[in-house]
Amino acid sequence: MSVTDFPITDENVRLHHSIEKEKTVRHIGDFCSSYSVKKIQVGICLLLVELCERFTFFEVVCNMIPFCTIKLGYHNCQAAILNLCFIGTSILTPVFVGWLTDVYLGRNKVVYICLFLHFLGTALLSVVAFPLEDFYLGTYHAVNNIPKTEQHRLFYVALLTICLGIGGVRAIVCPLGAFGLQEYGSQKTMSFFNWFYWLMNLNATIVFLGISYIQHSQAWALVLLIPFMSTLMALITLHMINYNLIYQSEKRCSLLTSAGVLVSAVKTCHLQYCPLGRDATSQLDHAKGKNGGCYSELHVEDTTFFLTLLPLFSFQLLYRMCIMQIPSGYYLQTMNSNLNLDGYLLPIAVMNAISILPLLILSPFLEYFSTCLFPSKRVGSFLSTCIIAGNLFAALSVMIAGFFEIQRKHFPPVEQPLSGKVLTVSSMPCFYLILQYVLLGVAETLVNPALSIISYRFVPSTVRGTSMNFLTLFNGFGCFTGALLVELVYLISEGNWFPNTLNKGNLESFFFFLASLTLLNVLGFWSVSQRYCNLNHFNAQNIRGSNLEETLLLHEKSLKFYGSIQEFSSSIDLWETAL
Repeated sequence: MSVTDFPITDENVRLHHSIEKEKTVRHIGDFCSSYSVKKIQVGICLLLVELCERFTFFEVVCNMIPFCTIKLGYHNCQAAILNLCFIGTSILTPVFVGWLTDVYLGRNKVVYICLFLHFLGTALLSVVAFPLEDFYLGTYHAVNNIPKTEQHRLFYVALLTICLGIGGVRAIVCPLGAFGLQEYGSQKTMSFFNWFYWLMNLNATIVFLGISYIQHSQAWALVLLIPFMSTLMALITLHMINYNLIYQSEKRCSLLTSAGVLVSAVKTCHLQYCPLGRDATSQLDHAKGKNGGCYSELHVEDTTFFLTLLPLFSFQLLYRMCIMQIPSGYYLQTMNSNLNLDGYLLPIAVMNAISILPLLILSPFLEYFSTCLFPSKRVGSFLSTCIIAGNLFAALSVMIAGFFEIQRKHFPPVEQPLSGKVLTVSSMPCFYLILQYVLLGVAETLVNPALSIISYRFVPSTVRGTSMNFLTLFNGFGCFTGALLVELVYLISEGNWFPNTLNKGNLESFFFFLASLTLLNVLGFWSVSQRYCNLNHFNAQNIRGSNLEETLLLHEKSLKFYGSIQEFSSSIDLWETAL
């Protein structure tokens, strides 16, 4: 080999490396391009599924009280309780279905079952409710001839199956999209939840406006549209399953694990009288294996952090009871007000859309204020202030509703058609009630993102899913607590504070009572709010070495779908994460 051959060999090596590098760059570019397309496809499918699911849910909620009181002959109290129980069950079923999926059944099987149940419920509801008002096919007058007893049974079965179907869709197909936030700080997390709730309420606004248009123009088509939207949702979901577009969350500390830690600690402490070791710091350490329990040290530590949020969740029950006045007391108040606007009968669903407008308008300003004007070290104090202010707005809204109820009864009565019947209502324009709806919307704008951020950031990532599930549980319990309060008030006041005929009772007394409870709730939360000011307190305790898994999870950046794993950049946009 001559000396002149060496430069040629070196050039060939460099050429080979450059070709390999070009192939690698091209491969990475193709991968990123395909992942971007898949991410956009996932976002579009999720928005469509969410839109269909929200449409069926809110369509039931908006028409529950008019249908129950006018068509089925329920009392106002019974209709309000049924509506609150339906909402509460719809909130709780995702937690139950998620647990059932992780423990007993596969995800795809549960999705198929829940889609069938959702369609079955919407179809039964259409059979029970059709026609919602007078409807003619040529000269034939369509009339529902189902006996009242069978109609009531089918109605309850339809509501139950819809709740179970909603649970599967929300738990598996449309879970909370906070899976990519482990590496972000408090302000980035705040931005995510602000825009997440903004997008959700934008979706709800579109749904309410659509329901309002159908209620005004062709109310008979409303009941036929429910199974159609359920079918469309099922087709989109099946497409997502077929192309592996459903996000697969990781199995970490669950609600049952946390409950098991508590039970194990109580058993070990009170039955075995096992003494604690020197390094034990709380009674939950009885549940650790080295102290006679049956759980790992990691599970016990996660449960300890999780229990610190119980006071925060407990004080949300009364707040939820105030918010749930929209589909109960406020709906009744709106039904008994003058909905006629220059010959145009205003649909009740419009008032729901009005209550969402403050969130759509104020969220961008709240985002700017929290990220640009407020110091990052004081984010916890800012969030606690938002929750307290939101509770005050909720109390003010219910109090104003009481004053308007007094004023409503002083207006002369008028006749008004609603759901095919003519009702005697107050001539007070329903626009007088806009203020109370808007104030509740402002309360939701302040409370929901702040509460979610504290629930998410105050605990390690291994227990964040459990924390969000427990927040969901308390939201559902708030609905059932509100239903229980309505029943107790009705029984104790003998129907006077939640009357069947609003002009013959004192609904304003119920509103004032609820406002007083909410103000006491504000004082209670203020007394414990200081313990939630430091959102990263677990870092100072665990990064020192006691929780290695938490440190590793903070650096994990993989987005998992069924049958595939996609890598994504740490600079993922928060809008894309929310989608």
